[in-house]
Amino acid sequence: MRHFRPIGLLAALTIATSAIAISAYAAEPTVPPVPPVFPAEGKIKYVERSSILEFKALPEYHEPAWVTDNFVKTGKLPPVKDRLPKEPLVYKTGNMPDGIGVYGDTLRHVIGGRPEGWNYGAGQTQGWGGIDIGLSECLTRTAPLFQVEAKDTEPLPNLAKGWEWSPDGHKLTMHLIEGAKWSDGVPFNADDIMFYWEDEVIDPNVSPLGGGASPEAFGEGTTLKKIDDYTIEWTFKDAFPKQYLYTMAYPNFCPGPSHILKPQHPKYSKNTYDQFKNAFPPEYMNIPVMGAWVPVEYRSDDIIVMRRNPYYWKVDEKGNQLPYLNELHYKLSTWADRDVQAVAGSADLSNLEQPENFVASLKRAAQPDAPARLAFGPRLIGYNLQMNFSANGWGSPDPRAQAVRELNRNEDFRKAVTMALDRKALGDSLVKGPFTAIYPGGLSSGSTFYDRNSTVYYPFDLAGAKAELAKAGLKDTDGDGVVNFPANVNGGKDVEITLLVSNDYTTDKSLAEGVVAQMEKLGLRVIINALDGPKRDDANYSGRFDWMVRRNSTELASVVQNTEQLAPVGPRTSWNHRAPESGQLDLMPFEKDMADIVNKFATSKDNDERVALMKQFQKISTGHLYNIGLTEYPGALIINKRFSNVPPGTPIFLFNWAEDSIIRERLWVAADKQGKFELFPEQLPGAPGSAGPIK
Repeated sequence: MRHFRPIGLLAALTIATSAIAISAYAAEPTVPPVPPVFPAEGKIKYVERSSILEFKALPEYHEPAWVTDNFVKTGKLPPVKDRLPKEPLVYKTGNMPDGIGVYGDTLRHVIGGRPEGWNYGAGQTQGWGGIDIGLSECLTRTAPLFQVEAKDTEPLPNLAKGWEWSPDGHKLTMHLIEGAKWSDGVPFNADDIMFYWEDEVIDPNVSPLGGGASPEAFGEGTTLKKIDDYTIEWTFKDAFPKQYLYTMAYPNFCPGPSHILKPQHPKYSKNTYDQFKNAFPPEYMNIPVMGAWVPVEYRSDDIIVMRRNPYYWKVDEKGNQLPYLNELHYKLSTWADRDVQAVAGSADLSNLEQPENFVASLKRAAQPDAPARLAFGPRLIGYNLQMNFSANGWGSPDPRAQAVRELNRNEDFRKAVTMALDRKALGDSLVKGPFTAIYPGGLSSGSTFYDRNSTVYYPFDLAGAKAELAKAGLKDTDGDGVVNFPANVNGGKDVEITLLVSNDYTTDKSLAEGVVAQMEKLGLRVIINALDGPKRDDANYSGRFDWMVRRNSTELASVVQNTEQLAPVGPRTSWNHRAPESGQLDLMPFEKDMADIVNKFATSKDNDERVALMKQFQKISTGHLYNIGLTEYPGALIINKRFSNVPPGTPIFLFNWAEDSIIRERLWVAADKQGKFELFPEQLPGAPGSAGPIK
């Protein structure tokens, strides 16, 4: 891989991106302030990893009586034992907070996203909010690991029921669950895995949803081959890269039904890639899934309904086929409305992540007649201002955008921006009280790998920020209050920057507006480009942005998951620095140092070394301002009190979102508390593409 040093503006602005020179700063960097104490934080009950699940055959199996009566006895379905694998995944009773459950009831969600379609592997969003998690199953699983001690942390088996390493550590043999079936009854096997790998992950014309499902996310030079129907073999360049077991979990290695997808792929048809991506619009019902529920009803801008998967391959220790809940609802509204309805009891679950709703939600949950319980976790929700660092073509920038990117690569310019941010004011603009904390960037303070003394923080100092801007060669030459590019760069025009932001979240837009106002005081004109979810993601992935306000992803919280996204270790791993079609990255020296650290971390088997490496990463990342932090705060899980088997202290986001962490297929409602919310009682999914469920 070649590393480029851009010319033109860099030479004009006299850039220095080497060692951190503290004496040159207008204001002394320091460590971030200690976050305020937050008494409402919930406590996690830690368990042994082996206590969660196992694969084994049981003497007998059961299902809801109506399934047996209406479908098995009438010949529409085989008996439940014939629909399950030889050794189903069994959830252990000892790890269930409330034990074995009963069948019935509905889990009602409210989301602000809208589905593009059901082709997850080709990059289509299903609207988020847990829909895709309910449909998809992946090789491994990580979300429940929040309850496992760090020393015992390794991804849980899932579609891959077990694995072993070769003696030299370069090969990993995975054994797939044998006899499992898609929700339409078609067998699941290694062909589904290989289609996902060969025709979606490593096909450069396909971009699976999730951002981390790229070839380099599994290591440079990694290959995958089928040994037999239930065995696959990975070959890695490095020895024992156990890090990639995390990458094989949601959202990066969740195969789709190849028997449905393959005939639409351009490699096997006359379709274009765009036709392949859009072959299964949201109106296409009963898409085959390996998840616990199947989409059976879609009403545009109203609701998505999902019914139990009769071929689901997980059970409890008494042999009861899961899930316990018959139906899931996703009301298509707004993200803010999700919180309001969950607190009011008209919805059942929400990840309270919009701080604007914190105070009202806490007050309502404290009332004796409150329908929902609410528990905050650690401060794991953070927001970054990310700058596009590609100076060699990602996103095909015009002259103005190219000039901004080269400014972004100027460390004096980045110092000016971070020092002009009043983070206390940004946090207070979202919510008053001990919720928000000053966040310089880098790892979340709630991460087990976070080290405050390795975190470089540039305090708010507007005068110092303006001095750094002058060092970067920017002056207001026309007296309009906005600094200009040098005369030989972009015609000496005002420095005008577009800021990409999600239009789906009030918090995102509020922070973007705060950045615009604070940058105006610095002398930079920032213009918001607010886009709805899919369009915003497309602009990010295609490099069509100058700056963006982005909520932190998994890698900055858990570190051990999606670790490759911490730095540009490959052409497509970084959120804000990717290679153009040429495949060449133009890394700055500190980025190369970060990438080297991430690669060492991914292959290290020494826990002490991994901790030390993340301290180095944090110092380089925050010292050189790879991402510029804005604010961070805790989230809270809101769930209706009628639901049982909710693990204590569940964070809304750590290894994954709470919809996955609470293991929804184990949730149940006592018979005397069940509501009559099912829209399609005693019905099951129909044939793929058919309209609605069947009786």
